[in-house]
Amino acid sequence: MFISLGFGFLSILSLNIWILVSTSDQIFKDDTLPPAQRVGLVLGTSRFTTKGVKNEFFEERMDAAAELFERGIIKHILVSGDNRSIYYNEPRDMLNALKERGIPESAVTLDYAGLRTLDSVVRCAQIFGQNNFIIITQEFHLYRALFIANYHELKAYGFSPKSSRTTVPTKVRMRELIARVLAVLDLYVWNKKPEIMGKESPI
Repeated sequence: MFISLGFGFLSILSLNIWILVSTSDQIFKDDTLPPAQRVGLVLGTSRFTTKGVKNEFFEERMDAAAELFERGIIKHILVSGDNRSIYYNEPRDMLNALKERGIPESAVTLDYAGLRTLDSVVRCAQIFGQNNFIIITQEFHLYRALFIANYHELKAYGFSPKSSRTTVPTKVRMRELIARVLAVLDLYVWNKKPEIMGKESPI
């Protein structure tokens, strides 16, 4: 039992190190801006927490996307997230938040089928016609998103939002450790594809 547990721990650790090392040079943060690209892909998350308060991760991503747009690093914003019901619509919430920040609606495209990070990244290329783009999300999430982009031979950079937090909550870090392992399995073992594709709609 202890040997099995030890092997499992080493496997999780090794795969996480592989993802971090292979993508770290593609991540830009603080005052270092990524090379200009036409489109910024914002990965979805809920606007409010389960306690009904503002989700800091959501607000930080919207601030980062608006900053890149205003500074001319990106010309268009693709917001990709879950739209599981009329009561839960991440792309619509992101659009509204960007409009509140002065971003014109004409500069935003909504992807309602970004059910997972893999779906959002692959659809950005195959549905929206972008092989070069900037992914906007928190640093801990960027490693996995960029790993997926690299596997699909896409030229992607990552931009991590500014944050007042000094650490990532333990629950979030543990969830991401497992999510990275599942990402490797999705790509190299299960050959996972986006759940929904549909017709091409180039930006």
